Amino acid sequence: MTCEIHVGGIYKLPFPFTDLSAQKARPALALSEPDEHGDVRFAFITTSVPNDLASALALEPSHFEGAPLPFQSFLRFEKTLLLHESIVLKPLVQLTQKTMGAIFRRLILAQIPAFYQSQHGATPFQPGASVLHYAGRVFDEKEIGNLVDASLDFFLTTNRYAEQFESEFAEYFGVSDALLVNSGSSANLVALTALTSTKLGDRRLMPGDEVITVAAGFPSTVAPMVQNQLVPVFVDVNLGDYTAIAERLADAVGPKTRAIMMAHTMGVPFDLDAVMALVKQHNLWLIEDNCDALGSRYHGQLTGTFGHLATVSFYPAHHITMGEGGCVITNDSMLAQIARSLRDWGRDCYCAGGESNTCGKRFSQQFGTLPYGYDHKYVYSHLGYNLKVTDMQAAVGCAQFAKLDQFVAQRKANFQKLTELLAPYQDRLILPQATEHADPSWFGFVITVRPDAGFTRNEITRYLEANRIETRNLFAGNLLRHPAFANITHRVVGDLTNTDVITNNTFFIGVYPGIGEGHLAYIQHVFARFMQGERT
Repeated sequence: MTCEIHVGGIYKLPFPFTDLSAQKARPALALSEPDEHGDVRFAFITTSVPNDLASALALEPSHFEGAPLPFQSFLRFEKTLLLHESIVLKPLVQLTQKTMGAIFRRLILAQIPAFYQSQHGATPFQPGASVLHYAGRVFDEKEIGNLVDASLDFFLTTNRYAEQFESEFAEYFGVSDALLVNSGSSANLVALTALTSTKLGDRRLMPGDEVITVAAGFPSTVAPMVQNQLVPVFVDVNLGDYTAIAERLADAVGPKTRAIMMAHTMGVPFDLDAVMALVKQHNLWLIEDNCDALGSRYHGQLTGTFGHLATVSFYPAHHITMGEGGCVITNDSMLAQIARSLRDWGRDCYCAGGESNTCGKRFSQQFGTLPYGYDHKYVYSHLGYNLKVTDMQAAVGCAQFAKLDQFVAQRKANFQKLTELLAPYQDRLILPQATEHADPSWFGFVITVRPDAGFTRNEITRYLEANRIETRNLFAGNLLRHPAFANITHRVVGDLTNTDVITNNTFFIGVYPGIGEGHLAYIQHVFARFMQGERT
């Protein structure tokens, strides 16, 4: 018998397929139209319950267009064959488009573990030949699976994975809101700009207000201050933990001081006891730049939960990654509403994508000199941006976030091992340390070359790089020495002596989860050779 064959149709086929007498038959699902040779991809359907339910789909009446098969049926994903259309005996039933979408999705996702092993599986570390990265992506088939899954939705902008991530991330921190943005730098921009909103009344930051920070750090912590016409007030940092000298913070508070915004540098929490005391005493805003410190704790409490706002980065070098991405977290509903507005073009409406009239007053409000009842979805209360992520990024983030605890544990273990391996060289190197009461989720292993070490930072980093061990300076060093910041309006409290030492003498190597025992042994070997005088 010949009949038209369509994707999603279930057909009666002879079984076994070489027995064309049709004395036995079995239903099969068409997964393709006939090709130029008349061949069709079919999947078996059986009545027996498979041993591995993960490789099968129990067909329910809702899966069918019209009447279902008259018996219990299981579609077997692992049993697909290319058969000629001429063996089809007759059509039976048709599955719905929605069901076929779910089936094709499962078939596609089932191939990903093999793809991952083929293309991204672990390769042996070869000392001296393999690059020992300072940071990088650590992922498996789960991230790729989520990424492909999100791409099949083809929603492109934020959707179910973004909603899942924001919900789980807020729950992790124990806060009301987590707002995904396209980078940690954007998170910093949104967080600080939120404090300039007119919705905050007398508490809003105004041009000329001062924000206490440090000059030894990453530029996107300070850039939003300049962009908002605020005045950064710089204090020096400690060598070893690279966070603000606590005593300098109190000296930095002046009549125009309205906020503190600093990073937990390289995962080390700054002195939150001192900072919180100043925040309460002077009624200051606090933004924690938590981009390097996801999972760090102070007095057992997660960093990022002390301030009014906090920021996180998901760049590939960070604790978890979305490729690009960041997040603003807050436990203040008003600040969340303002930050969401700034992220989403500056609009006043806070409806989620695809929703309307969440406030119940979409056409019954007065804004500025707009006509009464102007559509709230198109009212703008801030000079905003479009800083959202795609759902594909968020999908990767969901898989990464599930691994955060093990990533943090591996970073801590690598940090501890490096501390032990490099301890013999403390007469020449300042090794990293935590602040009191802190439990860092280490971003890297920061090293400062002592003045009397007998060698320079450039000499040791050149040697490490020549031996395939990546190094990085401690970000910008002294930001005020960079062209972009050389002429900004600012104030310095005391001196920046240690910040300049960092500019000249400090670097870091990696502790990320991609580093294992073999890498650590090689680092020990290379450092030992250098300390014994080898330079080439």
